[in-house]
Amino acid sequence: MKLYTHPVSTTCRPIMMFAAEQGIPLDMQVVDLFTGEHTQAPYGAINPNHLIPVLEDGAFRLTESSAIMKYLADKVGSPLYPKDLQQRARVNERMDWINTQLGREFCYGVVYPQIFPHHKRPSVEVQEGTLQWGKEHTQRWLKVLDEKILGPGNSYLCGDSLTIDDLYGAAFLTVGEVVGCSFADYPNVQRWLGRIKALKSWKEVNATFDGAVAANKGKSFVSI
Repeated sequence: MKLYTHPVSTTCRPIMMFAAEQGIPLDMQVVDLFTGEHTQAPYGAINPNHLIPVLEDGAFRLTESSAIMKYLADKVGSPLYPKDLQQRARVNERMDWINTQLGREFCYGVVYPQIFPHHKRPSVEVQEGTLQWGKEHTQRWLKVLDEKILGPGNSYLCGDSLTIDDLYGAAFLTVGEVVGCSFADYPNVQRWLGRIKALKSWKEVNATFDGAVAANKGKSFVSI
């Protein structure tokens, strides 16, 4: 199987983590986001959305990070995506929540406008307004994550067991480290992230991403 990916991509890192944790061999085809390779016609023939990730399994091609993780989990029978109907529904719920609530407003309202030129707003006033709006809404979702989803008693997003949701969510949150986010006001979030970062594959899979974090250390950002 081949994965079109990039090592700093928020949506690719959880797939790479899952594959590493489960011992799934993937041919990593790096698509250079910083030169705009994904915007060019050759890559558009692979994914007309001009986005990564894309998984190829023989003649079958699949886009969207959460869909790819679920496909791989089912393909290898991973316990990280439970077979039980209600347990699986809970994992799906959490992944959708990250994608459509927390992740959307954190990534597109706080992080990306500060690090990607094509996400930066056209004026200082609009940029400042976007970041303020994004920060306020992200803090709302972080409070839900910290107090309701995790709380003091849950080790993982779906209770006591690691699932694909944890790998997915950790990637979406740690992207904030690029702009100095520490989540100091959310102790349960910090505890959970520490647990995910302790997984055996985290350091190797995220080495390039951690380099990007280090490169931005000390710069001035709006952070949480």
